[in-house]
Amino acid sequence: VQLQASGGGLVQAGGSLRLSCAASGRTFASAIMGWFRQAPGKEREFVAAIAWSGIPTYYSDSVKGRFTISRDDAKNTVYLQMNSLAPEDTAVYYCAADLRTRVVRMAIAASRSSYDSWGQGTQVTVSS
Repeated sequence: VQLQASGGGLVQAGGSLRLSCAASGRTFASAIMGWFRQAPGKEREFVAAIAWSGIPTYYSDSVKGRFTISRDDAKNTVYLQMNSLAPEDTAVYYCAADLRTRVVRMAIAASRSSYDSWGQGTQVTVSS
């Protein structure tokens, strides 16, 4: 599956953005979809993931309560609604697809090695 992320931009602290990730191919509905981010000089880190049919969802502690992941299988698209953004959320955000996992749990959903396909990334910059 090929992934195309969009929706990044520059926003003030406290603002909101919604990222989208459009997928090609008929396997989208069977994929666990994840969002990761990478800030300059840091490793890529897990943000959120969503399993088939939208349940369950997983979040990193740093975004829980502020970010919401959702999916629309009819549109082959996964979204990341980001509210109450803070400067530490500044990063390149990547979407990813896991087509292999059949029994999902947090440890698997949060692991970069679980994912087969990655989008190109979209920059999110939060100013203070």
